Amino acid sequence: MTVQSIFAPGLFRDRVAIVTGGATGIGLAIAEELVSLGAHVVIASRKAQRLQIAARGLSADYAAQVAPVVCNIRERAQVEALFDQTLQRFGKVDFVVNNGGGQFFSPAQTITEKGFQAVIETNLTGTWHMCQVAAQKWMLEHGGKIVSIVADMWRGFPGMVHTGAARAAVVNMAQTLAVEWAAAGIRINCVAPGVILTTGMHNYPPGMAQLAARTIPLKRLGTAQEVSGAVSYLLSPAGDFVTGATLRVDGGASLWGENWTIPDPAQPPVVEIPPWPEQRWPEHAAAIGAADKSQA
Repeated sequence: MTVQSIFAPGLFRDRVAIVTGGATGIGLAIAEELVSLGAHVVIASRKAQRLQIAARGLSADYAAQVAPVVCNIRERAQVEALFDQTLQRFGKVDFVVNNGGGQFFSPAQTITEKGFQAVIETNLTGTWHMCQVAAQKWMLEHGGKIVSIVADMWRGFPGMVHTGAARAAVVNMAQTLAVEWAAAGIRINCVAPGVILTTGMHNYPPGMAQLAARTIPLKRLGTAQEVSGAVSYLLSPAGDFVTGATLRVDGGASLWGENWTIPDPAQPPVVEIPPWPEQRWPEHAAAIGAADKSQA
């Protein structure tokens, strides 16, 4: 299984990109599309094993250089090390995609201070670390493009006030940095996915995907490839005059309330949840597992 991009082959040849949260879900789809278009990609997250599996799988599928780097974006020193390793290996950083993040469902009145801070530090502070370190270590002198993945939080985010607040702040941060860093040739934008069919759906009860699809005007869930296509557009030359913008990839979900009826389709869309990296590339997972056991 390889991605079928709508963009021209070789569009990102010899470009270097860092994608956080790049081992699964939307981040993996973004990394795969960039690799398929010729980029060298560094994927980063906290989980080493899935990073290694995804990096080996993508490298083999596309005969490309995909480097895994363990990084907790909440820790400034680890973000600094991520960029140092990327620059040491590839010599530059053209693109940064801030996809890493996390949240949990909870009514606002029961969120603990620790839980609130954890989500803010990951989704907002971590994104800030990535943006500022990218600028300081490379982009203020050489230019570049940054895309941050946010969320459909335009009508509030009941049930996840922490991530709604953090993602809204990231949008405002992008608007601010787009102006402050324009003279350096840095373009910074956001992509706001709606409900997207990714490996994360494995964590929800059966039928949740079909139920969610009914709340979207297009009556289906988005795909990770549709999000990666939006990111690739912003990173491409077609996005050179776009900065400080947020592109919504949500099937119109952020526009629809309860005052307009949209009929359900006669045939509900087929829902096939994508496999985890260890399911997609079992041979690489087995090799890594065997290596881990031999070192134990």
